[in-house]
Amino acid sequence: MLYILSATVGYLLGSFPTAYILLKRAKSIDITRAGTGNVGAMNAFEITNSTSIGLFIFLIDALKGLLSVYLMILILPLNFVYPSIALLFAVLGHCYSPWISFKGGRGLSTATGGLLLLSPLLVFLWVVIWALFYLFKREIIISNVFAIVFSMIFIYSFSGFFFRFTFPRPETLSTFDIFASAILILIMIKHFEPLQSLINQNKAISEND
Repeated sequence: MLYILSATVGYLLGSFPTAYILLKRAKSIDITRAGTGNVGAMNAFEITNSTSIGLFIFLIDALKGLLSVYLMILILPLNFVYPSIALLFAVLGHCYSPWISFKGGRGLSTATGGLLLLSPLLVFLWVVIWALFYLFKREIIISNVFAIVFSMIFIYSFSGFFFRFTFPRPETLSTFDIFASAILILIMIKHFEPLQSLINQNKAISEND
């Protein structure tokens, strides 16, 4: 029953379509039909060219993940499984919101908010890897994908190290590995389409050269 409660709370919080509501009310823009169609901070920024709007959406989406984790720690017995399930379903709700025909964002901001409480070291690792690849390639989608892949490699290679900096502490190393992998895989799935579009775009440019 507590597992179902954690999943439900996380999904409902995560499914709040921040970018869709804000752009619809403030700019009369349907973000699902504008730009990349991604219901997230980056697409909102690119559509409006407003840093403040993009940052505001990022913070609210991150807060959805943070609240999902915090509420489970606050109201349920202290156990890693409950907040981790809540965060996983918050990311799922953000990526596939029932309020906008199961469209959504890519889950990074919501995952970041929750992981800042659960496993801040994982957030730090992801940011460092992302920054290194972005400095080299200057492409956000590519940097995201490589950060996801290398984060998973580091998690499985040094799971004991991450284990020590996770709160509440997981019962086993495999519990943390499964949780972290599930979130990263979900985020990766949402990157397949933009990654394919980027590959096709670069291929077209190469053929025209």
